[in-house]
This record gives sequence, C-alpha cells and structure tokens, in this order.
Amino acid sequence: MRKLSECVFCNIPRDEILVENNLALAFFDRYPVNQGHVLIVPRRHVETYFDATLDEKDAITRLLIEVKKKLDDAYHPDGYNVGVNIGSAAGQTIFHLHVHVIPRYLGDVPDPRGGIRRIKKSLVPYAAEGEGQ
Repeated sequence: MRKLSECVFCNIPRDEILVENNLALAFFDRYPVNQGHVLIVPRRHVETYFDATLDEKDAITRLLIEVKKKLDDAYHPDGYNVGVNIGSAAGQTIFHLHVHVIPRYLGDVPDPRGGIRRIKKSLVPYAAEGEGQ
C-alpha cells in the first residue's frame, strides 16, 4: 500500500477541484473515457466503497447530483455510466475509493446495450453477444 503522501487522490491540486463538500471532492479524470469524465473521491483516504462511512457515501452521492448538473450544462450528454472498481480483480488500480461519472453520447460506441454489463462476455443467455442484431 502506498503512503498517503504518495496517493494521487489525496493530493488533488485545489485548481482541479470541480465541486466539493466537507467529506468529498470531484475533479475531471486525467485519463477520460469520454468528454466530461469526472471522479468523485472521499477526502479521507479509504481504499474501497465498502471502507467508506455512510456519511462519506452520502457526501459522494450529493456531489454526484451536483456533478451531473454541471456536466448536463457543459456537455449535454445523452446518458451516464456511474461506477466503482473495487479490488484488483475488478480493475481498481488506485487504492483510494473513486466513483467514475462517465457521460455517454449517442454514437460513442457502436452498440451501448448492456452498459457496464458488457465489460465481460455475458454468461446469461438472454444477454449474449450479438443477440437481437
């Protein structure tokens, strides 16, 4: 585990903060999946969503609502993906809880059906790759 002083999310420059409250802050992802991709993190260094307190989760949710309004006004997305990677097996590479808020735009991928379910080929027959095409 990295020292807190080395954690990139514990050291976000003030001028990069989009919105904040007492327990959490939001900023644009430095490696965005789509235009407007934002990360929301608790101020306290906790590794995963399950390590955060209910107050921290509430603070993150409140910022999620604020971030959506700002992104709606600035980018006019057609939809959103909101997600959290928890643990190495789920793709977490920075071990400070961060919630991805990813604006989605019609045509940004050829077929968005399935959303986050499509990160891995489905094991459920009704959602099989290529069904309904």
